[in-house]
Amino acid sequence: MSPLVTLEITDERIGYLTLNRPEAANSLSTALLDELTSVLAEVNHSDANVLIVTGSGEKAFCAGADLKERAGMSQDEVVQTVEKIGDAIRKLEQIEIPTIAMINGAAYGGGLELALACDLRVLTSNAKVGLTETSLAIIPGAGGTQRLTRLIGLGKAKEMIFTAKPIQADKALTIGLVEGVYTTSELKAETHALAAQIAKNGPIALKQSKKAIQHGSQTDLATGLEIERMCYKRTIPTEDRIEGLQAFKEKRKPEYTGK
Repeated sequence: MSPLVTLEITDERIGYLTLNRPEAANSLSTALLDELTSVLAEVNHSDANVLIVTGSGEKAFCAGADLKERAGMSQDEVVQTVEKIGDAIRKLEQIEIPTIAMINGAAYGGGLELALACDLRVLTSNAKVGLTETSLAIIPGAGGTQRLTRLIGLGKAKEMIFTAKPIQADKALTIGLVEGVYTTSELKAETHALAAQIAKNGPIALKQSKKAIQHGSQTDLATGLEIERMCYKRTIPTEDRIEGLQAFKEKRKPEYTGK
């Protein structure tokens, strides 16, 4: 039986995490969530400097919860499953390295919530994205009401959630939901180029800058500046910092080791 989630790490230290349920629009079954949690733990112990998250096939990035599976659940089981989705998405959000959601097709409900937990998002031009839960008489329950609002603002988030209407790629770009929109043929190359531009930088610096942004953005400016100062200090005693200075002096590309 094929794995439901795969992880490949290139020589450039770019990780590709792929949801592998194309016959079910890469929806989040309990079995897939178990594998996702396990693979995310692998990422934390890998030498990847950046992680790309995507779905197999060209129709869907992730259609969200597996509603066929959910139809046979009790109320308590539904609540537990939504919490399981939320836990897996939090684990993705807590990955130390930068993450990019390569949204290669439709992303609805929990699928969009998964993408919102990534640091950056790029989208294929023929796909729609949306938090469609209110059309099913529920609400986004795996972080969508919180992460979407923080990303695109109160009014736009309310519009998307209240209407449950998916939006086109061009609108997603306009409102700041994604950082880039590309044709299907361009998407992987453009995403890989973005990841490569990130991956060549100092691994410790990448982790510390992400930490400073993530934690600092959730607090007041004075506290955020203190968090930044602490994260900056973590880079000072590293071998990579010395290598960066030496490479600049010698006009060559630095060779960072993450030490």
